[in-house]
Amino acid sequence: MAWIEGNQKRRQHFKNINNEILAMEGYLEEKDAKILFYKFLKENPSFTCELLTGVKLFPFQHMAIKSMMLTDYFLGIWSRGQSKSFTTGVFAALDAVLHQGVHIGIISKSFRQSRMIFNKIEDIMKTPKASMFAEAVTRVSKNNDQWVMEIGRSKITALPLGDGEKLRGFRFQRMIIDEFLLMPERIYNEVIVPFLSVVENPTERQEIYNLESQLIDKGEMREEDRKQWPNNKIIGLSSASYKFEYLYKLYQRYESLILTPEKSDIAHRVIMHLSYDCAPTQLYDQSLIQQAKSTMSQSQFDREFGSLFTDDSSGYFKVSKMAACTVIDGEGQAVEIAGEPNDEYLLSFDPSWSESESSDDFAMHVFKLNKDTRKATLVHSYAMPGTALKEHIFYFLYLLTHFNVVCVIGDYNGGVQFLNAANESEMFKEAGVKINLFDADFDNVQDYQTALRDARNQYNLDEKKICYLRKPTSTWIRSANEMLQSSIDHKSIWFASSAINDDYQRQRSKKVPIDKIKFSRFIDADEKNSAAKMIDFIEHQKDMIDLTKAQCALIQISSSAQGTQSFDLPPNLRRQSGPDKARRDSYSALVLGNWMVQTYFDIMSQNQEEETMTTFEPMFF
Repeated sequence: MAWIEGNQKRRQHFKNINNEILAMEGYLEEKDAKILFYKFLKENPSFTCELLTGVKLFPFQHMAIKSMMLTDYFLGIWSRGQSKSFTTGVFAALDAVLHQGVHIGIISKSFRQSRMIFNKIEDIMKTPKASMFAEAVTRVSKNNDQWVMEIGRSKITALPLGDGEKLRGFRFQRMIIDEFLLMPERIYNEVIVPFLSVVENPTERQEIYNLESQLIDKGEMREEDRKQWPNNKIIGLSSASYKFEYLYKLYQRYESLILTPEKSDIAHRVIMHLSYDCAPTQLYDQSLIQQAKSTMSQSQFDREFGSLFTDDSSGYFKVSKMAACTVIDGEGQAVEIAGEPNDEYLLSFDPSWSESESSDDFAMHVFKLNKDTRKATLVHSYAMPGTALKEHIFYFLYLLTHFNVVCVIGDYNGGVQFLNAANESEMFKEAGVKINLFDADFDNVQDYQTALRDARNQYNLDEKKICYLRKPTSTWIRSANEMLQSSIDHKSIWFASSAINDDYQRQRSKKVPIDKIKFSRFIDADEKNSAAKMIDFIEHQKDMIDLTKAQCALIQISSSAQGTQSFDLPPNLRRQSGPDKARRDSYSALVLGNWMVQTYFDIMSQNQEEETMTTFEPMFF
């Protein structure tokens, strides 16, 4: 562990206030005592926290909260499970109490994560020891897309990140960003950073500055004694990232300005970089640490628990290459929960029949097709373990009826039974939907053109004869993985961006059966608040696409003694069990989908042959 102070001007609200109080003797007037007590509370957050909430802070939490109060830019790179959300919630509560009139904004990768910090504050408030803090809370409001807690004249507001334009309408003095790693660079630079440049009371500041200047001219005041106005703050918390990602670039920028401040830059910065072994032993279950070491790849463990920025992934599919194939937020195709009527989509699925929580995922992907460029973009993803078959069938039907699906591909192993079950279900019959199969032998390279013509003649969109079930032979597995790697290298396949601004509003207005959809094991399908669930559903899509890329990054290639290649998770990850085990089903659905995208374009390039009729008429000579 190291402490590097840097060359910034040290900040402190009230210098040596503790020693000043210790040195005092005699009687204090009530007004003076209140002011002195307030100064003491600001300089001693651990005492203040325990007094107001009953929560005892660890030393590193005290350092973090004190730094957040003093600095303009706070960047916390902390290990997973190191109480990032809780510590930030405590800061928000104390800051709102001690700085009346402040407006604190909380945003994260998802509205659910923003609400988590808000819930931490509520949990503290509800404890018996937090009676003093609870009395200070005057109102709590929970709307569909905005949660607000009022503490006297102060406010704490949790918002979804998706509506970047809505963020522009707020004037926060503090902006808390949880999961900073997933914050779009454009949103940070164009929406978040400008918050610091807007002060709450510019007229009052100018008047006091003019008065102070007059006193300085008269010799009644020194320049260094001018009133120090509090600056707006940005507080970012995250686990570590890859070195090619934006978070690492920002980390380097902070570090450079702390060690070598620029003369024109008067902002103050703090980086708090903590791995799991810097935390108190009571904070972690050591068995979980050992389990993480045995189940995670070394690179993943270094990032998640060691808080180390790592280089590119060592798997068959490079994270940096996949990042280059990911649409920049706000600059192109975003995730979709319902397709556009004039666009065409391809659906891939990798079925799983088990209803155990430790089972494989039932995975589905939806790709938006671009015939002109022969490229596709992954815009929608689903992966659920341990769920009843009827839930998968309902989701499959939802995709078929809300996207203009022109082709479907599934894994033959389990796909036949799933399609039969879906077609025979009451849901499909009531919707008047039946998916039919077409067949062709694509394995013979010499007869590939013949197979394409056979498939083109069988394919019939009107009769929904659009599904192909792929038998996973060893030869095909190798060629399909090589094809996916090539598609990523040459950017033939893309991953959609988050839905923000106009894309976000467009998706929120889509008509989908949100009350019935079960898209996550952490969210009940019967959630009553449809509007809040809709926000979670839109944000969830980006999480699922990121999950797909993460699974691809774990895939390693190995060869058997017979020379057969396999593409799978590392051995230590394959040995995992339980509901949180590592899975690869979204990766499998991506391999299927990418192969079918290219095959579908080839099929559609064939001219459909008309059926020839031959007749014979006998003749006499």
